[in-house]
Amino acid sequence: MKKLRNLLVMTMMLLLTLGLAACGGGGDDGTVYRTLDEIKASGEINIGVFSDKNPFGYVDANGEYQGYDVYFAKRIGEDLGVKVNFISTEAANRTEYLQTGKVDIILANFTVTPERAEAVDFAAPYMNVALGVVSPSDRVIESLDDWAAEDEMIVISGTTAETYLIENYPDIKLQKYDAYATAKNALENGNGAAWANDNTEVIAFALQNEGYTVGIPELGNQDTIAPAVTKGNTTLLDWLNDEIAALGEENFFHADYEATLADTYGMDYMESLVVEGGAQ
Repeated sequence: MKKLRNLLVMTMMLLLTLGLAACGGGGDDGTVYRTLDEIKASGEINIGVFSDKNPFGYVDANGEYQGYDVYFAKRIGEDLGVKVNFISTEAANRTEYLQTGKVDIILANFTVTPERAEAVDFAAPYMNVALGVVSPSDRVIESLDDWAAEDEMIVISGTTAETYLIENYPDIKLQKYDAYATAKNALENGNGAAWANDNTEVIAFALQNEGYTVGIPELGNQDTIAPAVTKGNTTLLDWLNDEIAALGEENFFHADYEATLADTYGMDYMESLVVEGGAQ
């Protein structure tokens, strides 16, 4: 009788395991994700965005998510016919949130790099970006080649700026922060000589805060920003690529720029920043 009971328990556990596998996706490395059909069936999609990176992803005075990435995320939800749950993310945990299934898509100024492409799947790009450096106007940093040994550079952990400086300027001391707000506060408090980040971010900071100058508007290579999904989630990836191509037909990302970025950058930057329909 005991053997029969144990056999029944093992059979039930096996059936439960098979059932769980059937209702979700995952990779051999332990990553988990929801397929496109599962997202539609649930009526909700979880999208990771920044909450403190104005004008790309931020929470306004009314507690509502706003910005360039958020505008795009809302359209994704509309076209999928589901509710969007915005999940606040920081730069360093974007990949982790995808791999653990906390979010279905990352739309948080995620620069495409070969290293990241090994861990997540990127859809077609929707923005161009390079690195930039902003510093106080009374001591503008225009080159890193003559960087003073006692100075420190502010960076945000998990960003391409951090990686680029470690690889190309290993002698520059870095002050690392997890959140954009704390990095900005550090610069304003004089805790670092300059701040290196996406040029879109540092240009916005200098335009919004008197007394700061972007002395290096482009550092390193020109890159692109794209949505990311969990590695292997091909159904959602394919849908995103089709969506970006379709949105390009209506110049959606130009409209997004005008609605969310023009107040900060003006119209002069639009053609250099916007990638329409995934075409580079």
